[in-house]
Amino acid sequence: MRGEQDLVKLYSGRILALAASIPLTDRLATPQATSRKRAPLCGSTVTVDLVIDDGRIVEFGQDVKACALGQAAASVIAANAIGRTLDELCAAKAQLYAMLKGTGPVPSAPFDQLEVLLPAQNYKNRHASIMLSIEAAVAAFEMATDTACV
Repeated sequence: MRGEQDLVKLYSGRILALAASIPLTDRLATPQATSRKRAPLCGSTVTVDLVIDDGRIVEFGQDVKACALGQAAASVIAANAIGRTLDELCAAKAQLYAMLKGTGPVPSAPFDQLEVLLPAQNYKNRHASIMLSIEAAVAAFEMATDTACV
């Protein structure tokens, strides 16, 4: 019974609601950069297109083929991507990774809604799917600006 209760907790109503309402799912017609990330264990993929202006995301589009957890993460990332800098994305990526590993707190605002994924800490096989959208967004931003996270 404990395993079933854990799964119910993992796939909460909030996670399913986020997964069902991912914003900005249209690919951009003329992106500055595109990055596709894949989770080898489960096969989930996320492709992110970006347009950057003055060091901030001004256009964001993504194609998400992932489990509900990956979709929920992609929903939070897309809802907060416009206006973000590379430093903000890099911080969110590091914070999400640390939260999933149990070594850090919930990501700071505006990505604090990723706290909904705290129950996934015990499901290491899901971490790669959860990380896809933020990893693709960071990679596309780095390509577009020829810079990298510090």
